[in-house]
Amino acid sequence: MAETTTPTLKAAAYTAGGTERDRLDLPVDLFDGTINMPVMHQAVKAFLGNQRLGLAYTKTRGLVTGGNQKPWKQKGTGRARQGSRRAPHFVGGGTVFGPTGRKYNQTVPRQIRQLARKSAFNARAREDALIVIDNFNYDAPNTKQMVSLLAALGVTDKKVLILTDGMKPNVFLSARNLQRTHVMPYSDVSTYHILWSDVVLVESNALGYELAAVDEKPRAARPKAETKSRGAEKAERKTAKAAAKSSNTHKAARKAAKAAGKSAKPKAAAKSAKKTSARKSAGKKKGK
Repeated sequence: MAETTTPTLKAAAYTAGGTERDRLDLPVDLFDGTINMPVMHQAVKAFLGNQRLGLAYTKTRGLVTGGNQKPWKQKGTGRARQGSRRAPHFVGGGTVFGPTGRKYNQTVPRQIRQLARKSAFNARAREDALIVIDNFNYDAPNTKQMVSLLAALGVTDKKVLILTDGMKPNVFLSARNLQRTHVMPYSDVSTYHILWSDVVLVESNALGYELAAVDEKPRAARPKAETKSRGAEKAERKTAKAAAKSSNTHKAARKAAKAAGKSAKPKAAAKSAKKTSARKSAGKKKGK
């Protein structure tokens, strides 16, 4: 079930600013091309099982409140004999063979965990989905810098796992608000996290490399159409909505004016008819 390949695996290398470097040969002791599917399945299954809490719980007849005496006497009622209201066939009684909490923990031997982790790294390396970053030197949390790095690598729309050399809070805080990005130390990574990600970014020091510094290449400026801020887009939307509302109000006002004019005409005709009829009646009275 295990697949092995002897050629040395290589990975793309970049700086923390997104400048491309020469491809690197991955360490042979870890990246030997071994992919063991059953072992990876066992490790992921144990990891997910250890996350479960198993809190489902029901009360048996010994835990239900009430029922300390017989509901009715043993003989003479014509009914079946009963000893307690807490019996399962009574409403509000205890549950029979219900869940009472359990653990889903699974223990996996250390060597199997190491083999599964190694297989997951080899799988990502063979897919060319493993990228080496020279060094994450963040003086302060900077999400904008992290987003620009992911954009330079072309992995913005993918699930990215960033493995640092030890604990680096600034790197973690820089990617904490990114939904598809997860940062953790290289020593704490598990098989599940590697297989969860589409692309793995590994710091060079974690793999035992010390890469020389490289000058960052200037990034090409994005066109103005793409550099609109969210505030500008919101303002444009608001103005468009206001214009639409004003046009709608003008249309409604015109319709109302037309309707008022139409309704006013019959009223005027009725008034004139009343006046003429009143004049005629007055003339008749005078003739009398």
